[in-house]
Amino acid sequence: RYHHTSISHLCSCSKTASDEKYQDPFQLGRKDLKNLYEDIKKELLVSTAELKEMCDYYFDGKGKAFRPMIVVLMARACNIHHNNSREVQASQRSVAIIAEMIHTASLVHDDVIDDANSRRGKMTVNQIWGERKAVLAGDFILSAASVALARIGNTTIISVLTQVIEDLVRGEFLQLGSKENENERFAHYLEKTFKKTASLIANSCKAVSILGCPDPKVHEIAYQYGKNVGIAFQLIDDVLDFTSCADRLGKPTAADLKLGLATGPVLFACRQFPEMNAMIMRRFSKPGDVERARKYVLQSDGVQQTTYLAQRYCHEATREISKLRPSPEREALIQLTEMVLMRDK
Repeated sequence: RYHHTSISHLCSCSKTASDEKYQDPFQLGRKDLKNLYEDIKKELLVSTAELKEMCDYYFDGKGKAFRPMIVVLMARACNIHHNNSREVQASQRSVAIIAEMIHTASLVHDDVIDDANSRRGKMTVNQIWGERKAVLAGDFILSAASVALARIGNTTIISVLTQVIEDLVRGEFLQLGSKENENERFAHYLEKTFKKTASLIANSCKAVSILGCPDPKVHEIAYQYGKNVGIAFQLIDDVLDFTSCADRLGKPTAADLKLGLATGPVLFACRQFPEMNAMIMRRFSKPGDVERARKYVLQSDGVQQTTYLAQRYCHEATREISKLRPSPEREALIQLTEMVLMRDK
């Protein structure tokens, strides 16, 4: 059981920064992300008009750029920690671009696997252009990201970021499988969550720390921050699938149940309603399973317990990043952990 701890207690670390030092993370990172999507489109130089149209469709500049934001803030925090440099190196900014490209390619592929029809409030690529072309578009974005990665010319960075691509595939395979044993099931879920969501943030943070600072301790801090924030981000995503309306999320709610997935809120609810076990094992495939499971989750403390677990991961992320020398960027990364917990879409 994950006991109740208030958000204000868990996030109190960020209050050590004076008000003048506090800046909105998205404001602080904005100048480093200027023209981010234009630069991504330059990486995606394509010969066919249709492929270009498909790539432009996702890189429309309307995303929150959450991952690149974390990456540039981490780059600056590590640079300041190492030698008080307040500039983001070109290679570090490239990592932010590559992270967003890998993330988007994974969304395109996920939507094909899940047969999803909406994402970010609009129709998916597979709905408009068909599954085959969507798979190829995802592959193309991934290959362009690999070319950009090779251009950085650092074998350690290539090794760190190609790990992300391997993890994404392994995570997708984990999601297609399931475990009968209750404890194994939760470990399976957290491992899947790390590989599918957190590995990208963790390894991107690690990559920019390697480029900015020679100290392995700093690389581990950056990695652990990214890992913990990434897992918390996905846990809250799984909560929103039960608590948010489709209009706010930009995609249908109870989507995970419809895909046969038992996420955190379901696994916690199962402890109070053991009759959900059979539904989990058959992946909510019988008529009425999805509605019943949703009802059980909302009657249980599954949503609450998953939120507390996310708070614990955010608390750990804050603990790690607090080991770096104080800077506005470090405070912004602490602030981001609060934003992850408070988001509603």
